[in-house]
Amino acid sequence: MSSSPADLVRAFHRALGLDVRITPATVSPRLAAQRGELLAEEAAEAVEVSVSGPLDRLAHELADVVYVAYGTALAHGIDLDAVLAEIHRSNMTKLGPDGRVARRADGKVLKGEHYRAPDVSAVLRRQGWAPDGD
Repeated sequence: MSSSPADLVRAFHRALGLDVRITPATVSPRLAAQRGELLAEEAAEAVEVSVSGPLDRLAHELADVVYVAYGTALAHGIDLDAVLAEIHRSNMTKLGPDGRVARRADGKVLKGEHYRAPDVSAVLRRQGWAPDGD
């Protein structure tokens, strides 16, 4: 079996009869709220344990966040791997041609003059999304 997060979560959703769409679309308000609550719950648990540890629990909570995020993407019919690739492409433009990055005082990498925003809409359109036809 594949170890791809998308494949693993898809197998889980199919086995349990949960939503798996293949074309991006909005979902019912009830399902959207349910997925949002799951994401918030898992993110809060990850935030809590990131401060207090231990490391194995942090790893578990981070994996839960990813799992629920991929499940939410499946429920909406979003190929999250493709969206992540576009976000990565954009993030890499934060690196200047000289190999330097601008950082905030707290260390966060900033968007420099060479930054190019991600075009997530284009990625979703390639997956079959019709913005006006949700």
